[in-house]
Amino acid sequence: MAKSASATDIFSYGDADEPLAHGGDLGAARRRFPGAPEPFVDLSTGINPNSYPLPDLAAGIFARLPDADAGRRLAALAATYYGAPSPAHVVIAPGTQILLPLVAGLVPSGRAAILAPTYNEHARCAALAGHSVAELRDIGALGDADLAIVTNPNSPDGRLIERNALLALAARLQQHGGLLVVDEAFMDVAPRGFSVAGDVARNIIVLRSFGKFFGLAGVRLGFALAPRPLAARLAAMLGPWAVSGPALAIGAAALSDTAWLERTRHELIEAARRLDALLADASRDVIGGTTLFRLVRTTAASALFDHLGRAGILVRTFTDSGDWLRFGLPGDDAAWHRLEIALSSFHGSR
Repeated sequence: MAKSASATDIFSYGDADEPLAHGGDLGAARRRFPGAPEPFVDLSTGINPNSYPLPDLAAGIFARLPDADAGRRLAALAATYYGAPSPAHVVIAPGTQILLPLVAGLVPSGRAAILAPTYNEHARCAALAGHSVAELRDIGALGDADLAIVTNPNSPDGRLIERNALLALAARLQQHGGLLVVDEAFMDVAPRGFSVAGDVARNIIVLRSFGKFFGLAGVRLGFALAPRPLAARLAAMLGPWAVSGPALAIGAAALSDTAWLERTRHELIEAARRLDALLADASRDVIGGTTLFRLVRTTAASALFDHLGRAGILVRTFTDSGDWLRFGLPGDDAAWHRLEIALSSFHGSR
């Protein structure tokens, strides 16, 4: 997570070319906890542990260049699923991560304001695009920026910003040619009515992640929903064949599988409730999250992280919030049992 800041703090990311640390690094976990039992239970990401079942793919899809018609079909499905005005407002990308510096570069170098604390790559990529970066705690302070970035729902605390507040911010930005970027990576599991995907005909770009809710982060698929001129510019930057044929086919199958979508949302709600109960039994304070992850505050965060790591369970820590831990969802009964045993055997202070 990016370093937090007051309303006047501006950072110069001199090492912006270096990606920042994230969850999911099992190699680093094994080096830190060499005696931990295998397999590691990775709870350090917000990725659905029960992923969408892969469709049968013809062998030829791996042997030829991605088909343009397949891309157009996926864009149409994505426009319907996410609520974009039309397929022409949809840009398909190999994950949303690659879009971050491209989107930031749509605005001439100036001042980027990010609602913090949040996903740390937004600050790095805005700096990479030439902006000075301010990380702010008050959404009202973002209106004077050239580029404003809001993650909604937020990671790691699940904070939700009302749609009307985002539209009001976009209107302020538009007065001086500013752009609002809303990262809706976890919007698939948010309550209805918060997304601004249908409002991208204005000076708004929405980023949607495929890998998190569908549990297929390795497929590398994501979307930018943007005003048509900006969508065309982003597509030109990515160039032809940016997304693989298998990813196009998997995305089309998943976005149109309404039965799986409805069932999975219900299952995630139940799993989040189960995780809350488990954490409460262990006397941890759940202070936020979504149905894909829960954020915990405890003065024993460092000790608990090490305890869980020695038990072969990886959770997410935050260097600038030392009393926070983020827990993803266990994927099966064995993982749930290991987490329960590990939490119950920890005797550190709350």
